[in-house]
Amino acid sequence: MHPIAFNLGSLSIHWYGVMVALGFVLGLWLAGRRGLREGVPPERVTDLGTWLIVGTLVGARTLYVVSYWREEFADQPLWEIFAIQHGGLVFYGGFIGATLAGLLFVRLKKLAFWQLADVLAPSIALGSALGRIGCLLNGCCYGRACHLPWAIRFPPDHVTQGQPVHPTEIYDSLWGFGLYLALAWLYRRKKFDGQVFVAFMAGYATLRSVTEAFRGDYDPAHRLGVFTPGQLVSLGVFAVALFLFWWLPRRGPAARRERGENRE
Repeated sequence: MHPIAFNLGSLSIHWYGVMVALGFVLGLWLAGRRGLREGVPPERVTDLGTWLIVGTLVGARTLYVVSYWREEFADQPLWEIFAIQHGGLVFYGGFIGATLAGLLFVRLKKLAFWQLADVLAPSIALGSALGRIGCLLNGCCYGRACHLPWAIRFPPDHVTQGQPVHPTEIYDSLWGFGLYLALAWLYRRKKFDGQVFVAFMAGYATLRSVTEAFRGDYDPAHRLGVFTPGQLVSLGVFAVALFLFWWLPRRGPAARRERGENRE
């Protein structure tokens, strides 16, 4: 656990923020190269990237603040809502925010949404994997008690009090890298626009549901029975992914017209 990467005078730069920023930059660079296969100019991906960054941060922070308002923000100064360098971003909130921002961007620019979504999908998985490394360094999203050989210990002043816990951040990160490789492979073999993006939705929802079973940072008040909030959202995302897997291949003529109208 090493929250501080370095200091710039009195300003502390946190590893969490560094890893999130690295995920954005590397993800957009790879998406730009990937898009060339379908004639999507790298500068178009870069332009979209600004919208996605804003949408991700706003969505991820908003869902976190809403979810943990009573525990972490009700008695704090208002500016603490914006202190994302301390951690406190919810992936699904960021995913929803980025999707809405992307929809607005392609609407304004008259682009093909599902084509661009496929270009970006592997990079989302990669960004998630790098972000979880930031969580590990920050000491958040930790696991429940564990006595397996690969258990990890945070410092004694951590909320886990130095007890061995599941390395849930590492679970998520490793699966994120694996999902990135699988989606990059699928991108070269996809049968219809949207297939890679929907595969990301289904794959991430499945893996996230498994990891959530080992999380130890949830207050019982945030659970619905045996389910964590992440598992409930994952169930909804997986259901939407199943519908899109059925629907997208059946919109072939409309999709071809959309591509033809929007290709530069």
